[in-house]
Amino acid sequence: MVDLPLFDKEGRSAGTVPVDERLFGEKVRRKLLHQVVIIHEANQREGNAHTKTRGEVEGSTRKPWPQKHTGMARAGTIRSPLWRHGGVVFGPRRREYRRKITDSMRRTALDSALLGKMRDREVSVLESLDPEPPKTRRLAALIKSIGFTRTVLLAIPSYDERVWKMARNLPDLSVRPVRELNAYDVLRHKDLLLTRAALDVLVAERSAGGRRP
Repeated sequence: MVDLPLFDKEGRSAGTVPVDERLFGEKVRRKLLHQVVIIHEANQREGNAHTKTRGEVEGSTRKPWPQKHTGMARAGTIRSPLWRHGGVVFGPRRREYRRKITDSMRRTALDSALLGKMRDREVSVLESLDPEPPKTRRLAALIKSIGFTRTVLLAIPSYDERVWKMARNLPDLSVRPVRELNAYDVLRHKDLLLTRAALDVLVAERSAGGRRP
């Protein structure tokens, strides 16, 4: 069991919440986490850098001047890479960097990321989050009162536009519905803040017979 610090809606300490580590695999699979992070970053690459070879550059195919008796170096095409506006030799070509992550890899990596955060005492639980009125300063004050000083990922039970409006102007805070959490986002942020309802969703989906995301 691991005890997660619990805070009330004002950011004051309200005890702890016990969580069974066995629900999250009991083991942090570091190699899998590394693999998933590399794939996730590769999938964000556009791969649009593209240069034209001498065969793709627009221009005449006529030989610029006769081969001999001109006193100049021989030249066969104005599209030569040696010429201005010619083709590019060994330049970047458009390519696809995307790689596939299986559902099993995604689930296991998320469990490992969550378990690692819990063991490192970087996961906190918020008893409740009142989105009315949706004011950024209220959420900023809550984050400050809890004691977060670096990047924070706030997980809520489902999408709520009011919470999103509260957080959108806070540069070090990101908001995700709990079912959209992934290992990359969990690892990229220093601290993870779960609402009590979001934690209940995670635990219920990983309990015996529960459906995992």
